[in-house]
Amino acid sequence: MELPSNLIPDEASPEWMNKGDNAWQLTTATLVGLQTIPGLVILYESMVKRKWAINSAFMAFYAFAMVLVCWVGWGFRMSFGDKLVFFLGKPGVALDEKFLLKRAFAGYLPTATMVFFQSVFAAITVVLIAGSLLGRMNFRAWILFVPLWFTFSYTIAAFSIWCPQGWLAKLGVIDFAGGFVIHLSAGVAGFTASFWVGPRAEKDRRNCPPNNVILMLAGAGLLWMGWSGFNGGAPFVASTISGLAILNTHVCTATSILTWLLLDSLFFGKPSVLGAIQGMITGLVCITPAAGVVQCWAAIIMGIISGSVPWYTMMVLHNKVKLLKLVDDPIAIFHTHAIAGGLGGILTGFFAVPKLCRLFYMVTDWEKYLGLVYGLQNGRTPAGFKQMGIQIAAMGFVIVLNVVVTSIICWFIGLIVPLRMSDEELENGDDAVHGEEAFALWHEGERLVGRRHNNKVYDIREFSFGEYKDEVQMV
Repeated sequence: MELPSNLIPDEASPEWMNKGDNAWQLTTATLVGLQTIPGLVILYESMVKRKWAINSAFMAFYAFAMVLVCWVGWGFRMSFGDKLVFFLGKPGVALDEKFLLKRAFAGYLPTATMVFFQSVFAAITVVLIAGSLLGRMNFRAWILFVPLWFTFSYTIAAFSIWCPQGWLAKLGVIDFAGGFVIHLSAGVAGFTASFWVGPRAEKDRRNCPPNNVILMLAGAGLLWMGWSGFNGGAPFVASTISGLAILNTHVCTATSILTWLLLDSLFFGKPSVLGAIQGMITGLVCITPAAGVVQCWAAIIMGIISGSVPWYTMMVLHNKVKLLKLVDDPIAIFHTHAIAGGLGGILTGFFAVPKLCRLFYMVTDWEKYLGLVYGLQNGRTPAGFKQMGIQIAAMGFVIVLNVVVTSIICWFIGLIVPLRMSDEELENGDDAVHGEEAFALWHEGERLVGRRHNNKVYDIREFSFGEYKDEVQMV
C-alpha cells in the first residue's frame, strides 16, 4: 500500500520530520511571540502613567528584536549546543542552512523550527525584566543591558536546566516550560536591576493609575491565550501531553484569578481588574514548570496557592519588609514571576506524576522524575524527597546566578552610561526621552481639555474621549 503523495518523504520533507509536529511547533512559537509583540507591549503601555506609555512599550519592542539577533548569532548554541563547561554551551552561529535544516536535538523537527521556538522564550524573558524597570531606566542603558544579560545569564540557566547536557538536567530537575529558566530568572533579575537603577520619581510612585484599563485587559488576554503555545509547545510534539498541558494551564489560571478576586473582596471590600490580571499572571507562571506532568486536580490546588501566596507577599509583606519597600517594582514582576515561578517549581517536585514525566521526557531513566506525593504513595519516599531537593537546588542556583550576574552587568553599564534617566527626563517622560507622546490630542499653542460630570476641568490628555467627547472644549 502506497502512502498518499503528501506523506512521501522528499528532500524538503525528510523521513525523520513529522509535518504535524513541525506545523504545531511553528504555531506555538508564533503564539508565544504574540504574547510579547503585541501582548506585553500593550500591557506595559496601558499599566503605566500616560507619560511613560511609549517608553514602556518601546523597551519591550526593542528587547524582542535584539534578543532574536543575539539568539541566532550565538545564544542558541550557548543554550542548547555542545558543552563548553558544565553550565554553558559553546558559542556559535545558527545561520547556516546545513545546520538549520538538519534534525533538532529533540522532537521530529528541523533545527530551524527549534531555533525560532526557543528564541521567543528567550525574548519574553528579557521583556519581563523590563517590567521591573519602567519609568526611570535610561534607554541607552537598556540597549546595553539586553544583550549582556541575555548572554551571561539566560544562556547559563537554559543550558543548565533544559539542555540534555546541562548539570541540572542530568540531575533530573523538572521545568516543563520555564518556571525557573524564564519566570524566576526574570523576577530575580528585574528586582536586582531595580535596586541598582533606583526608584521612579516620588510623584510617579505616589500616584500611578493605569492609563487605559480596557487596553490593559486586551494585553492581558493576549498573554493568557498565548500561553497555550507557551506550555503546549514544550513537549516539541503535538501529543496527549500537549493537550494536558494546555488544559492544566487554563484551569490553574482561572482558579488563581478567582482566588485573588476572593481575597481582594474579603480584605478590601471590592474586586479589581488589576487584581484579576495579577492573579492571572501568577496562575500562568505557577503552572508553567508543571503543566504537562501533573494531574488536573493538582493544577487546581496550584491555582489556589498561586492566587493566595503572591497576593499575601504583594498586599501584606510588601509593606512590612524593608527591602521590598525600598526596591521600586512598578508592576510587581517580583511577586508575579519570582514568587510564583519559585512556588511552581517547588510544587512541581511535589505533584509530578511518574507516568506523565515518562510521556514527556521519553528517556530510559524516566523513573528518576518522581513527585513527593507519589514517592510517599509508592514506597519511594527518599526518591520523592530527592526530587524536592533537586527542585530547591535549581531554584537556589537561578536566584544566585541572577543576583550576581545582574549586579555585575549593572555596575559595568554604569561605567559607560548612567543607569538612570536625568531629572528632566523623569519629569517629562516620553517627550523628553523619545520626542514622542502616546496620546497627542491637542493642537500646538492650544490646550485641549474636557469637562467631566463633577464640573471640574481636566486636561483631556489624562483621559480617553469616550462618552465625554461632546463636552470637549478648546481654551
